[in-house]
Amino acid sequence: MTCVHCGKPLPEGSRRDRAYCDNKCRGLASYYRSKAGVPPPPRWQHPALTSDNPVLRSAAAHATQLGEANGWSPSLGQCAMDGLTVVLGECPPGKPVKLTKVRTRIPRHASSHRVAEVLSDLELLEDDSVLAVRTWIESRTVELPVGFARDVRAWLLVLLDGDSRAKPRSQSCIYVYFGCVRPLLENWATTREHLREITVTDVATALSPLRGWQRRNAIVALRSLFRFAKKRGLIFANPTTRLKTEDIQRNLLPMTDAEVLAVQRVAVTPAQRLIVALAAVHAARATAIRRLTLDDLDLPNRRITIAGHAQRFGELPHQTLLAWLAQRRITWPKTPNRHVLINAKTALGTGPVSAEYLKRHLLHQGVYLERIRGDRVLHEALTVGADPLHLALVFNLSHTAASQYAVIAQNLLDDQTGVR
Repeated sequence: MTCVHCGKPLPEGSRRDRAYCDNKCRGLASYYRSKAGVPPPPRWQHPALTSDNPVLRSAAAHATQLGEANGWSPSLGQCAMDGLTVVLGECPPGKPVKLTKVRTRIPRHASSHRVAEVLSDLELLEDDSVLAVRTWIESRTVELPVGFARDVRAWLLVLLDGDSRAKPRSQSCIYVYFGCVRPLLENWATTREHLREITVTDVATALSPLRGWQRRNAIVALRSLFRFAKKRGLIFANPTTRLKTEDIQRNLLPMTDAEVLAVQRVAVTPAQRLIVALAAVHAARATAIRRLTLDDLDLPNRRITIAGHAQRFGELPHQTLLAWLAQRRITWPKTPNRHVLINAKTALGTGPVSAEYLKRHLLHQGVYLERIRGDRVLHEALTVGADPLHLALVFNLSHTAASQYAVIAQNLLDDQTGVR
């Protein structure tokens, strides 16, 4: 690589589109071209756009179109083409590329997610990756005692994939179930060698020190495990047949002034203030906040649709939303994402922010959205006189949840009456 004007070699590590050794040569070359009436040379293009491989050439063109539509920077588009050049150059024409190869073979500066996105749009991607939860199941069940490991592993896989008579469970459910069962199995392993040796007395003894939700979750997890073992013929009798889960009365108190001030100190950015305002005024859940889109907003008429429930926009959420939209417009002016909350990662696509986004900004700093949301519903119940129908209509709650909030509010009102 040499300078187009003076012919000197360019410094090592220079960009591929660099044509001059410094700005002086660039200015002189432009001066002599304009003096001689010579048009400027064509702009540098990535070699993949003019490749002899038609698959690579079409993939590079699609990457260019995708970058223009999603607001990719020029360097991000060029890095994506570098990754496409590597994976498509090593793959026979017309054969799909495996996702594991995309993640391991592309250069470090290229984004595997963007390369996979281009290949997926062209139907040239084969997803052969293993879910992280499967790896987690394998690693955790190996640590269990030998007599229980294989059966517990099969149970967790059925929870994950489902079977002919059961639907798949969420990954969070699998983590909770295993967390409840694991200490009990390790305790039983000191005297038992298999699930079939567990008796009703063993189960009762293990559950005796547990209280509240911890006991309830352990009972549900044990019933699921032994029901699976019974159906597969791994045990002779189910020791959890007569176990019953107890209804736990929810207890909720209004937030104190100290808690409100703590939330105000933490929520300082426009995004944080918007999230807290939606939970504090409209009692919005975290999932509904993450999935809120620009189409759900009617700013001229002060209306907002949260989880399919249209309602009037409060003053505090309205002001915080305007502040966030102004920052969003300045930071990501060309994003195609229609979700209200976006970050540097989702601004290049169309998906919502992850649950970890809310945890990193609020939960890890001591702000619990569910606590704020519950306080809002409770405050409304105390104001209207514990009317469950009113709560169900205003906050789009189920009849059961609305009744529970009404009972809590009525108990608080009765306590205040007794004190007076």
